[in-house]
Amino acid sequence: MRDDIINKVRDAGVVGAGGAGFPTHVKLTATVKRVLVNGASCEPLLSSDPYLMEKNPELLMRGLNLAMACTHAERGTICIKNKHPKVIEILKKTAGKGEFKKIDIFELEDFYPAGDEHVLVYEVVNRVVPEGGIPLDVGVVVSNVESLINVARAVEDEQPVIERYLTITGEVKNHMIIKVPIGTSIGRIIDLAGGVTIDDYKVVLGGPMMGQVTDNLSTPVTKTSSGIIVLPVNHNVVVGKITDPDRLLRLTQIACCQCMRCTDTCPRNLLGHALEPHMIMRNLRLGVTNPLMEDALLCSECGICEKYACPMLVSPREVNRQIKAALLKNGHKRERKKDQFIPSSFMKMRKIPSKRLVQKLQLERYDTHPGFFTGDVVVKEVDIPLHQHIGAPALAVVKPGDRVKKGDLIARIPEKKLGATVHASIDGIVSSIGETIAIKQEG
Repeated sequence: MRDDIINKVRDAGVVGAGGAGFPTHVKLTATVKRVLVNGASCEPLLSSDPYLMEKNPELLMRGLNLAMACTHAERGTICIKNKHPKVIEILKKTAGKGEFKKIDIFELEDFYPAGDEHVLVYEVVNRVVPEGGIPLDVGVVVSNVESLINVARAVEDEQPVIERYLTITGEVKNHMIIKVPIGTSIGRIIDLAGGVTIDDYKVVLGGPMMGQVTDNLSTPVTKTSSGIIVLPVNHNVVVGKITDPDRLLRLTQIACCQCMRCTDTCPRNLLGHALEPHMIMRNLRLGVTNPLMEDALLCSECGICEKYACPMLVSPREVNRQIKAALLKNGHKRERKKDQFIPSSFMKMRKIPSKRLVQKLQLERYDTHPGFFTGDVVVKEVDIPLHQHIGAPALAVVKPGDRVKKGDLIARIPEKKLGATVHASIDGIVSSIGETIAIKQEG
């Protein structure tokens, strides 16, 4: 049974929907005591996970049961913020009863980054994931809401991952949660939302804290896409993300006043990890490739230091990102220096309230908690990336001119590599293959 579940999940191309896209079938081979469902909706403005939990509670729990069966977990816990009482009530009607008797609900406070895996694990099981480690190190597997729904659909109906739920908000006519075929351009989704309401704008893909900025409306939605936020080009969220990285380094060296607020609010530091952003800023003169800067490898890039803590408007997050990239390129690995971690006694009082963060980011007018789009989603062409997951890019099994049906396999996992399969998300003809597979409907 276990192998059958894992094979069906692998064949369906299920990956982590809430993060970097780790292939779920690999995660299900672990043996743990507990499976956590990350329903924290960590990033401000994003709300598809609460919607999915409200509309598909039993499907989610069946996916969780399957994950527990594979990992031999004793318990499954659905983690959701206490600001969603209606959804919690719906979940509690089913959790802990009948076939779902091993499932419980954990109510999180409304803070950022509650959905960070390390933070979530500590909140629920009161254990600290080691520096550079993963939840598996403390007997836990964490999976996203949509990922587990996809697990259930893969096993019960052999349904591949060809669609994605996401939030679209900001300067668009209609804020909404929408389900679209993977590979749909963000421009098409903005059109479905009624179009933009301003002339000079940028698009944030993902959330305002960790998302990326683009003005390329041809950019396709992937299995890991979570949100589309249209913002004025001069909005502070946008400006912080498009500032030249070299300029940020120079500003850091000039403006950092060593106030320590970045370290005081750093979630990883509060968990007892050795990351001290202010010390990295102080020692930036050593250069981003200096091994003495290796503690930057512990940074989750949550953005609190940059967008909430720093009074000088510099970016410890960007500094850490550049150091991480340089050290990893040079093959540097940070050795684990200790096994015991003592969380800060200030941890509880230094949690960042989500409402305060939204205010700080000047996003109040876009925090609308939209409903689901009920109109027709017509998509006549898609551009499906072969690399939308951690690991190696998938290998195309189709060629230009081939006719494909929605759900057909179009790319496989490379032999003996970490990866995920890719499927056609619409009916049509393969028009081109490169880093993506383009499919267009006939006529």
